[in-house]
Amino acid sequence: MSGVSIPVVEVSAVPENGFLLDVREDDEWRAGHAPNAVHIPLGQLAQRAAELPKDVQIYVVCRIGGRSAQAVQALNEAGWRSANVAGGMSAWSLAGRPMVSETGRPPTVL
Repeated sequence: MSGVSIPVVEVSAVPENGFLLDVREDDEWRAGHAPNAVHIPLGQLAQRAAELPKDVQIYVVCRIGGRSAQAVQALNEAGWRSANVAGGMSAWSLAGRPMVSETGRPPTVL
């Protein structure tokens, strides 16, 4: 990945109504995610990329930023406009941004 520039945005710069793509695994998603995020695990992204809009900026998030950086590189090379959310859901949670869970328990970042 050397020489490849990955666009990065801070958690605070993600608009409330921005298109947020969460590329974490199912168990991580169920434990806690942004309320309006779209969930496509990184391993399914190539097969499911057509589900993503091409006319908006996509903000990509994982737990701390590694998987989302891979997703951003692939998406941008394929014609989408995407940026990695710095610090991932860990930073999202620390910043007090809204989260929900699918477990019936308070949302958490795995």
